[in-house]
Amino acid sequence: MHREYHRWWSPSLHRDMELLEFGHGGARVIAFPTSRGRFFEWEHRGMPHALAHHLNNGWLHLTCVDSVDAESWYAYHLHPGARAWRHEQYTSYIVNEVLPWSHWRNSHPFVVASGASFGAFHALSIGLRYPDRIHRILSMSGLTDIKGFLGGYHNETVYFQNPCDFIPNEREDWRLDCLRRQNIILAVGNGDRLVHQNRELSGKLWTKGIGNALREWDGFSHDWPVWQKMANLYIGGND
Repeated sequence: MHREYHRWWSPSLHRDMELLEFGHGGARVIAFPTSRGRFFEWEHRGMPHALAHHLNNGWLHLTCVDSVDAESWYAYHLHPGARAWRHEQYTSYIVNEVLPWSHWRNSHPFVVASGASFGAFHALSIGLRYPDRIHRILSMSGLTDIKGFLGGYHNETVYFQNPCDFIPNEREDWRLDCLRRQNIILAVGNGDRLVHQNRELSGKLWTKGIGNALREWDGFSHDWPVWQKMANLYIGGND
């Protein structure tokens, strides 16, 4: 399996950012780590191995990105507005740096955003905000509403980062068309404390005519062995 490490100075974040690349062709998957996780987390947790059949056959091209969660949502010593703004810079890094880089490495037109737990929030926040750039979202045991991290603080930046806020107010036809063409999968355990957030987001999407697959697994299902199974089942589109 092709594996390569990359690092560059990010003009969006004003710091070096690292990532790992797996595979040589196929749909481009941007994989986000869990809370405060690093770019090597997916590898350490066996996700490339779980997806080896897809990667070795050139069906998936996996890019495992780093996070800046410790500088944004988990930086409790900062004002909530500053924390949200740091995430906005991270969003710019993904959209304006990682996605073009991924296309340069592999010009396949189909892009998947995926993550587990807090990583799923990143996949949903960025994927639903840029439905013309992201074509499939796989959220595994995902946080879908960020407001609980901000102690009641809310501003326009938070609004546009939080799918549970902005999806009900979607009005632009072109955005709705793109969202309705997306393949959105919300996989979560029916015993997970986040299951209610997933049900809420699924309902809000359907209210806007945006189809999505809410897949409730038995039990808690909030752990890497289950996420390996979810990724292998859903990330390639076999829903």
